[in-house]
Amino acid sequence: MYGPGDVHVEEREDPTIVEPTDAIIRLAATCICGSDLWPYRGAEPVEHQVMGHEYVGVVQEIGSAVRTVKVGDFVVGSFWASDNTCDICRAGYQAYCVHRVLMGTLGTQSELARIPLADGTLVATPGQPDPDLIPSLMAASDVLGTGWFAAVAAEAGPGKTVAVVGDGAVGLLGILAARQLGAERIIAFSRHADRQALAREFGATDIVAERGDAGAEKVKELTGGLGAHSVIEAVGTQEAMMQAIHSTRPGGHVGFVGVSHDVAIPGDELFMAGVHIHGGPAPVRRFLPELIQLIWDRTIDPGKVFDLALPLEQAAEGYKAMDQRTAIKVLLTV
Repeated sequence: MYGPGDVHVEEREDPTIVEPTDAIIRLAATCICGSDLWPYRGAEPVEHQVMGHEYVGVVQEIGSAVRTVKVGDFVVGSFWASDNTCDICRAGYQAYCVHRVLMGTLGTQSELARIPLADGTLVATPGQPDPDLIPSLMAASDVLGTGWFAAVAAEAGPGKTVAVVGDGAVGLLGILAARQLGAERIIAFSRHADRQALAREFGATDIVAERGDAGAEKVKELTGGLGAHSVIEAVGTQEAMMQAIHSTRPGGHVGFVGVSHDVAIPGDELFMAGVHIHGGPAPVRRFLPELIQLIWDRTIDPGKVFDLALPLEQAAEGYKAMDQRTAIKVLLTV
C-alpha cells in the first residue's frame, strides 16, 4: 500500500530463512482484512507498507530449530507469530507473547511468506485439505479466531442472549461462534440484507437495524428491559463501543475485538454500567486446533464470509470492493 487508496501488486524477492525458528510457506490463499481498510481509508498512516496478515499454505522450508511442522504440511497460522511457550502464551494469550511478531509487518498477501516462531505459530491440518475447505481454513487464521475470542470474552454460552455489534466478517463469525458455544438467542445488528441473511444462516435469531442508543434500546425491548447477557463489539468506533456497553445488562460481559480508533469510555458511564469488558487483539493460536478440527469435520463453514474471490494480481480491486461494501470479505487466490 503506497498510501491511502493506493494498492499495487509487485514482484519482490522470495523470503528466506532468517532465524532457525522460521518457516517459509507457499500460500494456498490469502485475503483482505477489515483492519486493512483503516490505512486504505486514511485513518492510519501508511507508506509503501507490505500488506496482509492472514494465511494458509504448504510448508516449503524450515529452519534448523523447527520441530512441530515439516516440509509438505498444510498449515494455518495467526496474525501474531508467537512462541506458544512463554507464561503469557501458556495462559492462552498468544497475541501478547513476549516474543511476538506482527505478521502484518512481514506481509502475507503474497505467494510466499516467512513465518517466524514457526513451532508456536503454525498448526498443521490432519492432511491435505479438499479445495472447498481452504476458504474456511483461511477464515480460521483471523476472522473466525477473532470472532470466537469475542464470543468467549463475552462469555456466550447456554442460556445466554448474545448481541453482536458489527456485521462484517468478524461480527458474522462471532454469531457462528456464539451458536457453537450454545447461546440461546443471538441478536445481530445489521442494515444490509445480504449480511442479515448470512447472520441468520450462522445462527442469529433476531435482527436489529437500529444503531447507537436506539439499537441498545431495541435490545432491551427484546430482553424484558434488561439487555443482553453477552455483547460482541466488532467495529472499533466510539459509537459501537458505547452501543455494546449500553446493550449489556448489569453483570453481563462485553467482548471487544474491533480495532479501536478514538474510543474513550466515560468513567462515570463505565462505573455505573456494572458490566465486564474484555478483549483486544485475539489470541487466535489458542483456538486454532479446535477450529481446524471443526472445519475439517465440516461441522462449521466459516468460509461463507468470503463473497468475492479474486486472483492476487487483482488485490487492488478487492480493496475497492470491501471499501465500498460491495463485498463482505475478499479471498485472494494465489
